[in-house]
Amino acid sequence: MGGGERENRRLAMTLAAVLFLGTFQLGEGELKGDYSKLSGIIIPGFASTQLRAWSILDCPYSPLDFNPLDLVWLDTTKLLSAVNCWLKCMLLDPYNQTDHPECKSRPDSGLSAITELDPGYITGPLSSVWKEWVKWCIEFGIEANAIIAAPYDWRLSPSMLEERDLYFYKLKYAYFLWLKLEIAPKQYIQWLDDHIYAFFAVGAPLLGSTETVKGMLSGNTFGLPVSEGTARLMFNSFGSSLWMMPFSKYCRADAMYLKHFSGGIRKGPNAYQCEQKEFQSNYSGFSTNIINIEIPSTRGIDAYPSVSEFSQTNYSSMECGLPTQLSFSAREISDGTFFKAIEDYDSDSKRTLHQLKKSYHDDPVLNPLTPWDRPPIKNVFCIYGVDSRTEVGYYFAPSGKPYPDNWIITDVIYEIEGSLVSRSGNQVEGNPGPASGDETVPYHSLSWCKNWLGPRVNITRAPQSEHDGSDVQVELNVEHHNEDVVPNMTSSPRVKYITYYEDSESIPGKRTAVWELDKANHRNIVRSPALMRELWLQIWHDIHADSPSKFVTKAKRGPLRDDDCYWDYGKARCAWPEYCEYRYVFGDVHLGQSCRLRNSSADALLHYV
Repeated sequence: MGGGERENRRLAMTLAAVLFLGTFQLGEGELKGDYSKLSGIIIPGFASTQLRAWSILDCPYSPLDFNPLDLVWLDTTKLLSAVNCWLKCMLLDPYNQTDHPECKSRPDSGLSAITELDPGYITGPLSSVWKEWVKWCIEFGIEANAIIAAPYDWRLSPSMLEERDLYFYKLKYAYFLWLKLEIAPKQYIQWLDDHIYAFFAVGAPLLGSTETVKGMLSGNTFGLPVSEGTARLMFNSFGSSLWMMPFSKYCRADAMYLKHFSGGIRKGPNAYQCEQKEFQSNYSGFSTNIINIEIPSTRGIDAYPSVSEFSQTNYSSMECGLPTQLSFSAREISDGTFFKAIEDYDSDSKRTLHQLKKSYHDDPVLNPLTPWDRPPIKNVFCIYGVDSRTEVGYYFAPSGKPYPDNWIITDVIYEIEGSLVSRSGNQVEGNPGPASGDETVPYHSLSWCKNWLGPRVNITRAPQSEHDGSDVQVELNVEHHNEDVVPNMTSSPRVKYITYYEDSESIPGKRTAVWELDKANHRNIVRSPALMRELWLQIWHDIHADSPSKFVTKAKRGPLRDDDCYWDYGKARCAWPEYCEYRYVFGDVHLGQSCRLRNSSADALLHYV
């Protein structure tokens, strides 16, 4: 049963960083009926679940104390007025991941835990996460009890999530997704096909994110009113911080399983093996070295035994034993090589190495810092933004200050639309990909799911906005050999496109699709109207078993909601008169607001069947 446990936990940990929306099938292997019969599960990403106090904490010099069920993440009022007190409720022990002695926090429950992190008239819109997504569900008639949230304590490593909160156990039984432990292998796949219709991974960092490195070494405030040192101290107390580290696509961990949910015991070694390509190519598949760091040595590199273990190719020595610059790839970060190299003069490295070994390399189920396989779901959709300026590498130097402010960033390397640039203007060495990422996750990590496509892929590029089909480009049966597949298509600089990569032939009875949205920001993509429209049209198409095509047509995109209608000032009428009409409602403040869908516009959905 070891392999079964691995698949179950693997899927669960995968979903922790992405969106899962499953629709349960009705009938013999096909969806039938209307939207109201659909169900979905949302598993939010990092820092996207509210945390509430689960203890009483008296905050000195502040009228705002923490009482049970008070909002902790994210209560900006208490953060601003009592930051030290707030930190006690956020920090975890860096070694054993237990709560602060004076305060502990636990994840909230229900949809409200993931819709807005800091509800309020001013702060609500700024902290909105899944609110727009739920709003779309309501507009299309989804029942209130059909959308289920699965919030969790995003500070914990995957093993601690199970040990402390029984998170994966509860998912398995409460949401009926991880039943492979109770179902025979042959019946398990059939059960998935019959009950789970689709998996949507939105902005998933499938090979990690380079921004994690910045957070671990110099701090990343994410816009919070705290210092970078405080942000680093907090981020590094979380076992989950290592979960998002970049890692090589050429290295895999084949674990033997020590424990099974039913109580069986099996012991064996953790094997971490890399393909020869890892050592023949540069940068572990990423576009450049992720870390370039100056060793603060005035005695030469031999003064630090942990550094002298490395090959001469890892560093370039300055004259007279002055500071030495070391460079590290994704593999050397995720396997601990980098942290061992700076262990002598960074007090946090010992903690990092401890957590990396305990919660990841020696995880009794699997090491999550290894490339993903296609989830065993009938329909898989991988959706992410491209061509935004994204950080892919850093230059660090000692600041002369104590931890947590002992490193400063001296330069940043960005990928932008298929090229590499540095903040300082210096020349950048590397292998840029065909596109850039979504401002937070590099393109190389986002596009890993293209490996799940088969040898023949149909590619379509269409405008994100409503269109009549005149600007749609299609390439059929494009060859794909387990690497990135790039279309030979034109783009107007004034138009944002969606590029669809679709494969319904490689795996019988299963479909895989990748959607790339131009300029879609990582943090806002779940609020993208274009994304929501495409998702609902695809589901609408799929619930009609007699649809002639495997995927929804891209030939035309008309308005689907009142919000899609607007006033055409050039023609002095509502745009898209086939779908929209002028219909004033008391309270409208401009002409566009009075443009609404015609009463008969519901029939327009039939064009997508």
